[in-house]
Amino acid sequence: MKLLEERILREGQVRPGNVLKVDCFLNHQLDVELLDAIGAEFHRIFGGDGINKIVTIEASGIAIACMTARHFGVPVVFAKKAKSKNIDGDVYTSVVHSFTYGRDYDITLSKKFLSPADRVLIVDDFLANGKAMKGLLDVCRQAGAQVAGIGICIEKGFQPGGDELRRAGYKVASLAIVDHMDDDSLTFRQQD
Repeated sequence: MKLLEERILREGQVRPGNVLKVDCFLNHQLDVELLDAIGAEFHRIFGGDGINKIVTIEASGIAIACMTARHFGVPVVFAKKAKSKNIDGDVYTSVVHSFTYGRDYDITLSKKFLSPADRVLIVDDFLANGKAMKGLLDVCRQAGAQVAGIGICIEKGFQPGGDELRRAGYKVASLAIVDHMDDDSLTFRQQD
């Protein structure tokens, strides 16, 4: 998605440790028009796949999921990073390792919001090693929900997550794939 790539080049910051900082438009301060265009692009890619629910993980995925769901006309369900007192009833849980925070945490999703009747599109802001995605896939598997696709805003193509998911048979659409990053530049993979 050229619009997203251009925004990354203009406002993104490459930090040590393969960190790409895009907090000024994607995952802290939000550019709603850009998010709407991202949602429209995910709908263009996955619109014919019978999706009835958008699934993500808190916190950065929620805005992307909401704008995507607007185009599909379906609800959003997000996994919480800790079981809170306001989640009632049974929950699906999985353990996720956070590259950003350098620790493991449990994600939880209430069983009343995900079931075998659901055909889901999982969306998130980044895909690198795929740990968060594996946790979300595990929760979907526990629920018996069918994963129709995975929509990612920015994939770090030089890390294994995307390739592993594609080899496992998932339909993965990454709107911008970064093939290389160093202190002063980054390059994108050419896509159709």
